[in-house]
Amino acid sequence: MDTNHLDKQNFFDLGNLDSLRQNALKSDASSDASKEALKKAAAQFESIFTQMLLKSMRKANEAFEDKDSPFNSSGVKFFEEMHDQQMSVELSSNGSLGLADLIVQQLSPDGKEFTPGSVLRTTADFDSDKRANGVLNSTTEAKAKPQAVEDTSANEQSENRFEDAESFISSVWEHAKNAAEKIGLNPAVMVAQAALETGWGKHIISKADGTSSNNLFNIKSDRSWQGDKASKVTLEFEQGVPVKKQASFRSYQSIKDSVNDFVDFLNENPRYQEALNNTAEPAAFLDSLQKAGYATDPNYADKIKQVLKRVELQSVAASLVR
Repeated sequence: MDTNHLDKQNFFDLGNLDSLRQNALKSDASSDASKEALKKAAAQFESIFTQMLLKSMRKANEAFEDKDSPFNSSGVKFFEEMHDQQMSVELSSNGSLGLADLIVQQLSPDGKEFTPGSVLRTTADFDSDKRANGVLNSTTEAKAKPQAVEDTSANEQSENRFEDAESFISSVWEHAKNAAEKIGLNPAVMVAQAALETGWGKHIISKADGTSSNNLFNIKSDRSWQGDKASKVTLEFEQGVPVKKQASFRSYQSIKDSVNDFVDFLNENPRYQEALNNTAEPAAFLDSLQKAGYATDPNYADKIKQVLKRVELQSVAASLVR
């Protein structure tokens, strides 16, 4: 990363931060000036982080210092801190940590090879996304050794009810077809959404007794819901910040009930009216569904569209239509 702008920079020059702000305000988001301002801000942040790191290291070493030594006087520590502060700027100018590059990738509006953290909803949902898009298959899962980092999947279905994508589609298709007819939607869209939400049915939320909730669309239960419920730890994004919460979800007696309730859920909520008006166009329907706030994942609609392109869904759906 080019960090020549830091070569002659002094840690105590307070005008640097104001200069970065002015450059960012004067430039458009897509201009070269804006990109340069982003690089400078990222490098500045790396220098601040490095200075905090050096300060913590010095603090940890105090326990081994000789208090009576003249090298540990307050005057020496003052100049020592100034040295560390300036060294943090020098390290950042050399790109020693590489943190600035990561920040630029994260914040660049045209970054194509970097996945922002905002797309992650829960650990289990991320795996479900990979399964639904064909990135993670049963062979890969068998080789992987799960680690007990967090128990986000503890209340997911303990036994896989569906062996593969084909069996999931075959089991859900007829129910989805009947329910989708009520709103004029292609049943494949409904199946694709359920596949994304549950990882082709392998990660349906379970109730406290271990039985399946049959909730294919991860619809939460509010005060108006009078049926059974199932709880699960999930990540919700509030103003772009992920917050872990214990959420309550609806539970159904069967998959048919879940699919029918999904249609009722859309019909009963005015915010989904635009989506219901676009059921003839699957892409517009999904975009409207995301716009209405069905999921916090900013790529939710695009992920369902990718599932719709899966060979398994297209081939099985074609055979069932016949």
